[in-house]
Amino acid sequence: MAASEKTLTNKCTTNEGWTVVLPRRSRQRRKATKSGVLEEKQEPWTPTDSQTDPSKEATLVQKMERCINRIERSEFYHTFRDQIQTSVVDYFNRVLGSEIKMQMVIYGIGSIKLYEPPRLQLSLAILMRRDFSWIGNIEVFDPILSATESRVLEALGCSVMSINEHGRREALKPTMFFMPHCEAELYNNLLQANWKLNLLKNMVLFGNSFETYEQHVSLCKNSPILNSMGHILAAQGFTNEFRIQTVSDDYYNAFHDSSWHFFSPLLETELPIINS
Repeated sequence: MAASEKTLTNKCTTNEGWTVVLPRRSRQRRKATKSGVLEEKQEPWTPTDSQTDPSKEATLVQKMERCINRIERSEFYHTFRDQIQTSVVDYFNRVLGSEIKMQMVIYGIGSIKLYEPPRLQLSLAILMRRDFSWIGNIEVFDPILSATESRVLEALGCSVMSINEHGRREALKPTMFFMPHCEAELYNNLLQANWKLNLLKNMVLFGNSFETYEQHVSLCKNSPILNSMGHILAAQGFTNEFRIQTVSDDYYNAFHDSSWHFFSPLLETELPIINS
């Protein structure tokens, strides 16, 4: 998945600039592993380019540092941080429970070398870890990451995954999935992998608004996309969603229509079997 493009075939495009994407179907049986990742989807991964250039690494680190400083001083970030500290703090505490830290998993970040939106998104994640002591390690994955980008991510204190999980990480402990503007396939995979009460309660998802997905799909009633977004749509019955404010056009492309999602099904019977 090239996260910087956010498109595949067989799509129904929204007015907000991202797309609802048909997932690739698989008939293989899913088997949970001790690591919390569904076995059939694990694929070893390394950057396609094995060579790195120290001068390019240094240049990209400087570019990221400027981006982090820019966001940190912005009205956008002050508003974003205030929302966490006021409107949604109780939901975060509920997910944390007795745990001290919440790990962060970033899927589909895109190329931080080639595009500004991925740099802004990564900067926001890094600032959150700096400002909130309860955010722990940050793991990052996108199959398009280069060796240079991977080295820069590590220099910024992130861990780059060596496995392509296809979004199927099980939340065995409190986990924030940071996925702005990813494809619908990844959100659906994530929910499918965590379709149990004891897993959903450990999840926080930052990504495309599920409410917008629901509204959009209602306009595509004859589309096969309906069958490929089953978990996204079914989760609406027990999702608490809080939209963020982009505040200015400077951050619109990176964060428009993004929301916090918290999941709180009360009974196992609220989790229907979804064939997608």
